Amino acid sequence: MAKLSLVGLGPGSLEMMSIKAQEVVKKADAIVGYAPYVKMVASLIKSQTIVKTGMTKEWQRADSAIQMVQEGKNVALVCSGDAGMYAMAPLIFEMLTDGGVPIEVETIPGITAANACASLVGAPLGHDSCTISLSDLLTPWHIITKRIEAAASADFAITFYNPRSKKRQNHILEAQQILLKHRNPQTPVAVVNAAYRDEQSVQLSTLDSFTELNFGMNAAVIVGNNSSYRFEDWIVTPRGYKNKYTLDDGETREGQTPGRSLIQNTEKNEVSA
Repeated sequence: MAKLSLVGLGPGSLEMMSIKAQEVVKKADAIVGYAPYVKMVASLIKSQTIVKTGMTKEWQRADSAIQMVQEGKNVALVCSGDAGMYAMAPLIFEMLTDGGVPIEVETIPGITAANACASLVGAPLGHDSCTISLSDLLTPWHIITKRIEAAASADFAITFYNPRSKKRQNHILEAQQILLKHRNPQTPVAVVNAAYRDEQSVQLSTLDSFTELNFGMNAAVIVGNNSSYRFEDWIVTPRGYKNKYTLDDGETREGQTPGRSLIQNTEKNEVSA
């Protein structure tokens, strides 16, 4: 039976693609994708049928992929990062749901932009974090700002996707102002453009200054939480080991037990009382 494979290409270089993703692309009868993403796997393409489209043609790509599977072809629909993260997988499943189309689908995971960008600047996502897209093409801006406010007040480290475009310059400024209500202006920020591609650039800044940097749609902006700090050219968001152990010798702190829930100072006071 023919299959539709939703293939996450990762950041863009072949070395960052999974072995399975590469094999699926090689063995597919047809490759479908946004033209720059198809170009990423050009070295894996031999005699496969190619369907590539431009920006905002997501429905057309999805429809072409579904139709070819119905015709008996094994199709690889390629996506940057992971197919389920701001990519084609949600649209495919929505179309299959609405149309009641009975085809086999397999999702091949890929390294997300958040993971790829974070790897270049240390451990900025070392504790609870979230991703928020600042594109309002499909989501109303008031919903996006509501999510930024919630993530900021909950002290999540945040990766902003689609932070700025030629037509959309102010969304990142508004996001910055929301964050400044909850975080120190010196909170470390990384702006990573085109991670693991030829045009890669990494810029480190602070919450009060990062919007002065030059970046666009291909960048991801990683904002640390209230515990994050700069260490040389890295950003570190601690997991919380210092609360339980002394890091110089690994000894468990007084009142704490390995493998058990962390006891806060207030709890210790209650126990001793």
